[in-house]
Amino acid sequence: MHRSFVQAGENPFAQGYAIVDPDTPERVARDAERLAGRGLIQLCTLVDAWAPEALEHDLGRRCLAAILSQPGWTVRILTKNAAVTRDFDLIEQYRDRVLVGLSVTATPSMGEVMSVLEPNASSIQARMAAMVDAKARGLRTYGMFCPLLPGIADSPDQVDLLVKFAADCGAEEMFVEPVNARGPGLRMCEAALRDHGRLAEANAVGRVRERRQWSQYVRSLISSVQQSVERHSDLARLRVLLYPSRLLPEHAEEIRTHGAGVVWLGKDASLQ
Repeated sequence: MHRSFVQAGENPFAQGYAIVDPDTPERVARDAERLAGRGLIQLCTLVDAWAPEALEHDLGRRCLAAILSQPGWTVRILTKNAAVTRDFDLIEQYRDRVLVGLSVTATPSMGEVMSVLEPNASSIQARMAAMVDAKARGLRTYGMFCPLLPGIADSPDQVDLLVKFAADCGAEEMFVEPVNARGPGLRMCEAALRDHGRLAEANAVGRVRERRQWSQYVRSLISSVQQSVERHSDLARLRVLLYPSRLLPEHAEEIRTHGAGVVWLGKDASLQ
């Protein structure tokens, strides 16, 4: 939504470039001081404040410091870059007001596959190591597994490994999301995987572009996650983020019946 995209004539959802506003921390500082209804801020939901381009301007640390300089704010950090560990010294000063989370989208065994889909993110191993470091420092943590792609990170064994890892890191919450079938994302993921010779994974991603296959994948994933969280943690900590518009009626009903931890989004939010 930044005006620079219009000025540059670029699509904000395209690839191959980045627009970085180095003044972002100053705007964040003004808002953190001005806003009265203080609570939880997620840094960030649409972009990564510790992405390589953002690191050139130290945006993550500067935004975090600006928010925490004002009382009443709590920050939930979300990143795919292990460089956030450079800022653990700052977080330690406000350890009660910051939750650390690195988005872990697969198990280490699938790290090579994920490097195709997340070429500018830290490796899965580095992200997990950062979470272990946060735990060792006594920082608050949460788990973020969004999305868990079919054929890559959705098997019961893979889910169990990820959930146990989050529990071992002391995760206060665990967020899980089935891949959203809307838009061009799945098609682009499938194409990238095929281009790199990962045909089995490409076929699995391609299958869920069809509604019935997607609906079955979602139902099975939620069941696997619930069972694993029940074994290793507490279902009260689970947050399965679900846009249900493409669910088949029978699968939607089954999920509603066994809906522990499911957060219904969009028009069906009232069904939570």
